[in-house]
Amino acid sequence: MHIIIVGCGKVGRTLAEQLQEEEIDLTLIDTVEKTINDVTEDIDAMGIVGNGASINTLMEAGISTADILIAVTASDELNLLCCLIAQKTGSCQTIARVRNPIYSQEIGFIKEKLGISMIINPEYAAAQEISRLLRFPAAIKIDPFSRGKVELLKFKVLPEFHLDGMSISRITEKFRCDILFCAVENKDALTIPGGDYIIHDGDFVSIIATPQNTALFFKKIGFRTNQVKNALIIGGGTISYYLAKTLIDTRIHVKIIEKDPNRCEFLSDLLPDATIINGDGTDRALLLEEGLETAESFVTLTNFDEENIFLSLFAKKSSNAKVVAKVNRLPYTDVIDDLDLGSVIYPKYITSDSILRYVRAMQNTIGSNVETLYHILDSQAEALEFAVHDHSPVTGVPLSELKLKKNLLICCLTRNGSVRIPRGHDTVEVGDHVIVATTHKGLRNICDILEK
Repeated sequence: MHIIIVGCGKVGRTLAEQLQEEEIDLTLIDTVEKTINDVTEDIDAMGIVGNGASINTLMEAGISTADILIAVTASDELNLLCCLIAQKTGSCQTIARVRNPIYSQEIGFIKEKLGISMIINPEYAAAQEISRLLRFPAAIKIDPFSRGKVELLKFKVLPEFHLDGMSISRITEKFRCDILFCAVENKDALTIPGGDYIIHDGDFVSIIATPQNTALFFKKIGFRTNQVKNALIIGGGTISYYLAKTLIDTRIHVKIIEKDPNRCEFLSDLLPDATIINGDGTDRALLLEEGLETAESFVTLTNFDEENIFLSLFAKKSSNAKVVAKVNRLPYTDVIDDLDLGSVIYPKYITSDSILRYVRAMQNTIGSNVETLYHILDSQAEALEFAVHDHSPVTGVPLSELKLKKNLLICCLTRNGSVRIPRGHDTVEVGDHVIVATTHKGLRNICDILEK
């Protein structure tokens, strides 16, 4: 498969890094020569300096034989133009990043009339992820599957849960909740665990279940599950707008602190039900004055990772708020994890996961599609949802008899709208949606879960 990426900023580079692991022929286009040189030093891809909306540049990149063009420049309009010209020049699928809220109500129209295969809005997707966390503050991360019927939820094991030293089978037996422990990570290792795995305080555990069963489990171990009633947001950018709009719709009171007075006026017009404060969100006195100590949630969405991290640490020290921080750069994820910031959102990963899901669905060779894909455990593992359309070596065989790859777990089966945590006697059937967690990268169809 040949993929062309136009725009090698943060998102474009992250995409290129992850797509090169998929054994894909990559061509990268950017107008800045230094950017192309820097990226192609680290990534096995052909680099072209030029305008991705130029027919000559696209022809040089091989648009006539390309399978997908992905436009992720800083300009929405340029991204759409690149896709439109690519369709007229070649016969490839096209994916565009479109971020401006002006277009958010017109995405369906744009896709249909311009014939674009997929439109990605990283800011809107990040806002949706944050809103899920504020509706369920117990979680560090929540990834939805099967259109929200199932959730993969990550949390930290605290001493007050009294789970330390208990095996997973003992925990599920004691609390009698229909959940599945699908991943455990600590400072020593990450594990796709079996029933005899021992949980310890400080472990980060990922479980999968319906939202109702997850809430029941957390209630039984004494973890807060009710959505927050208010949110203090630092930074008034695009994510803040989308987040505030979503939270207001669920009757959560929103207060935004933003430096730029013009941006404050703009937000006041768009969000009449929110409180907009013109001020410096890093000002300790201002934060305390605006109610940080009693806030139920605190979200840092400035354009500076360092500010977001520092403010999150201050909020953890000064309040009992649910803390969420946005981080754009990725080289220091191990350090960030050790800081115990709360929940950390990486918009670039949200975008790349969506596009990878689309790419793998195009690559599949039998009757199954990758419907959902998330990188989990700091991108060291993946959680995937397959839609099974045809019979295969996986279907009709009890799970206990399938020769599954090591470090792979079948987490959930959805059949005719009914969700089931699978046991050994269960089988995968045509029409099922199957959720899998694994450290193996690059699974494209349901048969890839089997040892060869």
